[in-house]
Amino acid sequence: MSDIAHKTLLILSDIEGSSFCNDYASTQFLGKGWAKACLGMTLDVNAVVTALFDAGIENVIVKDFHRTGYNIFSSHIDKRAKLIPGYFRGPVPGVGSVHNATGLIMLGMHAPSGSDGFLAHTLTSRISRLEVNGKLLSEAQLFSASMAVFNVAPLFFSGCPVACKQASLEIKNLACFPIDKSNSKNNFCAETWRNSLAKESVKAIKNSSNHPYDPNGPFEAIITMRDGDKSAFKIAKKWGFHAKNDTLIIWSKDLGTLYMELIKLAYLTPLTLNILSIGLPIFNFIGFAGLIWAKHQLRNKN
Repeated sequence: MSDIAHKTLLILSDIEGSSFCNDYASTQFLGKGWAKACLGMTLDVNAVVTALFDAGIENVIVKDFHRTGYNIFSSHIDKRAKLIPGYFRGPVPGVGSVHNATGLIMLGMHAPSGSDGFLAHTLTSRISRLEVNGKLLSEAQLFSASMAVFNVAPLFFSGCPVACKQASLEIKNLACFPIDKSNSKNNFCAETWRNSLAKESVKAIKNSSNHPYDPNGPFEAIITMRDGDKSAFKIAKKWGFHAKNDTLIIWSKDLGTLYMELIKLAYLTPLTLNILSIGLPIFNFIGFAGLIWAKHQLRNKN
């Protein structure tokens, strides 16, 4: 373990860049193909988890970070890992605690809103384009920035080629491994790709030159809403943002603060924000129930 700079790693996992997700319906809660996509996401994560432990990592925390936060089948995950489903208010938005992790691995990610990546979006598909200081902003940047205060460094990223290119350009020393879904139904071998994913993740954790992602501000976010002027002005009135035509403009001194504003825009209303302590457990229970449904779907097909 002398060539590995980390004892504890945190994995954030999404579904769009996973091996069995081939279309939008596969990403939808209870949607057609979602159960199989959950299985692909699970197997991808487990391949990386097992490889990390075999390489000498002492602790691996897995955070399910797609939609309800319940998309990973715990029965298929190496028992040495700690799987944390659902969402938490803080200290890291959605994630909760980083559990003393020093390195971040992001699996199954997608490209940002405004790009031509596979199922590209940032937080919500209602945003058609999200630029910060003139560049597209990805979830990888938001997630990484939210953990900078806890000294967690982004190490590894997987997603479509567009997502990988954008993430590697914006986050210094980030190792990336793409999944090309352009011929996924014909020439893609999930097991072969998954084995390579695991090997590349182990290479990435041996890089000691990674640092927490905390770019200097200030930041100007220009958010274009897919539903046009009315949607933009409705959200602006709700949260006190500046609106112009179909765009919202948010100014922030740091990415962590901007992330919180974008969370409000994408997921909340003033009412749901005030009752979040009640709403989150309900939301998490719905996700838990949905994953049970997905298990039954797969059993019935087998």
